Amino acid sequence: MNVEIFQAINQLAGTHPILDATMVFITEKALYIFAFTLLFMWLFGNEKYKYTVVYAALTGALGLIINFLINQIYFEPRPFVTHHVNMLIPHIADASFPSDHTTGAFSLALAIFLWHRKIGFITVLFATLTGFSRIYVGHHYPFDVLGSILVALSVSLIVFKASSFLKPIPNAIIYIYNKLLRGPKNSPFEQKDSGSYK
Repeated sequence: MNVEIFQAINQLAGTHPILDATMVFITEKALYIFAFTLLFMWLFGNEKYKYTVVYAALTGALGLIINFLINQIYFEPRPFVTHHVNMLIPHIADASFPSDHTTGAFSLALAIFLWHRKIGFITVLFATLTGFSRIYVGHHYPFDVLGSILVALSVSLIVFKASSFLKPIPNAIIYIYNKLLRGPKNSPFEQKDSGSYK
């Protein structure tokens, strides 16, 4: 079933120029778009948004670490190694499961969603397109993407539930940022909890 779903999606590649270009753009630029989104939230958002950016970064890093550990104990060849694939862009023949792009995208998207539903809904939709694009361009099986979503969901919930314990990290980062670029503020240990960050 994994291969059949992959082939059903990947067979579209190369037949629709506009869709091809869209999927290639998403698969190559998705993480840059997420990075820009987080940067925008950091620069123009209030303190709650800054906390979200730090927690999202922690979530993304944790997700990629878990991917790395999975790769050390389990190796799944890329689809183009064992099957005929419509490859839109080249890729090295490293481990296919899980997808780092999808894990990164969903980790960031879900972290944002847990703190900000409206923005998060958009980021989750874009993460879904990112996962789909990885199949479309011939780089991953559907189960690679599903596994990545499960990893991202797990780490995002872990960070969300542990946010109170992790709070000294964003406190320190925001304090340093304020001190360097906006003048000295209160000590991070003196910042008051606000909203859902308590």
